[in-house]
Amino acid sequence: MGLNLGNLMKKVQDVQKKASEAQAKLAAMEVIGESANGGVKVTLDGQGKFKSIKLSAEVINPENPSAVDSDTVEMLEDIISAAMKEATEKASKEMESSMKAITGGMPNIPGLKF
Repeated sequence: MGLNLGNLMKKVQDVQKKASEAQAKLAAMEVIGESANGGVKVTLDGQGKFKSIKLSAEVINPENPSAVDSDTVEMLEDIISAAMKEATEKASKEMESSMKAITGGMPNIPGLKF
């Protein structure tokens, strides 16, 4: 029972290609989470990275939603989005650093992102 290195390498390349395609598909996907009252919607990509947040005036001021103007809603969405994106980037860098420590600095494996 001989090991055919050519076939093995082809299988590895096929798996790498499929993993890369799956990563791209997940990055393009949008997943939306919504609060029970529908006043907050958060959008992530399929990899769990934050994309956006939408707030309703009722969530910001439940007693008097008409007192909340659209500029205030947009400003709050922007500052929350900026904080979420910064936290996501920091978490990604920490994960990357931890993985480098575990793998001893081996080069990235194609199709596998940390």
